[in-house]
Amino acid sequence: MQAPRPGLPIAGLAIVLAGCGTAPSQEQVEQDVNQAVRQEAPAAPTEWDNAAQAGTVQAGWIESFDDPALTALVIEAQTNNRDVAAAAANVDRAWALARQAGAALTPDVSLTASGARSGAADSSRPDATSLSLGAQISWEADVWGRLKSGQRGAIASAQAAEADFRAAQQSLAAATAKAYFTAIEANIQADIARETLEILQETRRIVDVKYENGMASAQDVALARSDLATARERLTTVEGSHRDAVRALEALLGRYPGADLEVRESLPDVPPAPPAGLPSELLERRPDIVAAERRVAAAFNATNQARAARLPTIGLTGNLGGASSSLSDLLDPANVAWNAGANLLAPIFDGGRRREAVEAATADQEQALAAYGQAAINAFSELETNLDQGVVVQQRIVDLREAAAEGERAFRIARLRYDEGEEDLLSVLTIQQRVIGAKSSLSGVERLLLEQRVNLNLALGGGWEN
Repeated sequence: MQAPRPGLPIAGLAIVLAGCGTAPSQEQVEQDVNQAVRQEAPAAPTEWDNAAQAGTVQAGWIESFDDPALTALVIEAQTNNRDVAAAAANVDRAWALARQAGAALTPDVSLTASGARSGAADSSRPDATSLSLGAQISWEADVWGRLKSGQRGAIASAQAAEADFRAAQQSLAAATAKAYFTAIEANIQADIARETLEILQETRRIVDVKYENGMASAQDVALARSDLATARERLTTVEGSHRDAVRALEALLGRYPGADLEVRESLPDVPPAPPAGLPSELLERRPDIVAAERRVAAAFNATNQARAARLPTIGLTGNLGGASSSLSDLLDPANVAWNAGANLLAPIFDGGRRREAVEAATADQEQALAAYGQAAINAFSELETNLDQGVVVQQRIVDLREAAAEGERAFRIARLRYDEGEEDLLSVLTIQQRVIGAKSSLSGVERLLLEQRVNLNLALGGGWEN
């Protein structure tokens, strides 16, 4: 009867334990994560207070502005922006780490080869040659799911990186659109400043003529000159702001910021407010919330991994190889030997290192849950704020348009009265400044409404990828 091999009992135990390990299943981990994030997130209402219309949140929202130049700029930014390129590289790195973590579940196979030659210094005996060739196999039986939890955690981290990448794409699209609108609005402000300068130059000419004919005072001349100088300073400022806005847009596009980019002269039409979807769907759609949820899953798996690290590990090893003094005899069955074994490592005392690793992982899990809860609150706050902002800005536009129209009417009347000597110049210039302020504010608020549409789509999690 053949004697039992010492390594076989442990090897058999490893195989049995591996088949009935106590690690939680993927489904159980995901259920725990879903339950935890549901408890952490605020309760969502059944509908939005200020939503313009119901319906599915739209993708491709940049195209809703019906501006081919804007769409082209966003695509250029997506292609060339370095921050998005870094986010894409981070996705590749995260998935490489996930594959690396999964590789720990498979056996390691190594090939070994060696050769040596020896002999006596005085040549009293012939030289000897020794050659060996073999293969080594090692595998850790993942009895308690430590390696599997590590792999699942790495996969969840990679999924979070993917969601971060989508969020970066959407944020870049929004930033490009807003920088584009800002550059256009700065151009409009410059046009208003030039128009104002022309009016004040004409006003000064009229005042000079009246002064020469004794129909205007020295005070009127000084007022006209003062307002003209102020208008020149205003034009210089807004032209500088336009160049700054263009440079900011060029930087987003990955271009050299030389303020050379030409933009259109008027703001595009404001698209209708997009469908807002259901409040309960927001947390499942926004990529930043998806990333936060995946980090919670990674933290749960890291905690399971730390707990499993406190339990015994079982490894299996095997060697197969041959040794000979001749290369032709190296693989002769008579010269080939094998061995197999198993080892068990049970931690007894480590100064509390593994216990504290579990505590740290648990704290990370709590931190990830808190971060998810705060991200969810921020998401609801951003959306409610943008929905309300749409109502506010639209009303501001109505009021400013009325103010600009009535101000223009008042200015025409005051100008006629001044020409007829029935109105003093200070009153005319004061009314003119009010008209200019109304026009400037109207342009700025019209840009704000376009930005509100961008921010609303971003808050809704509407996708935009080229």
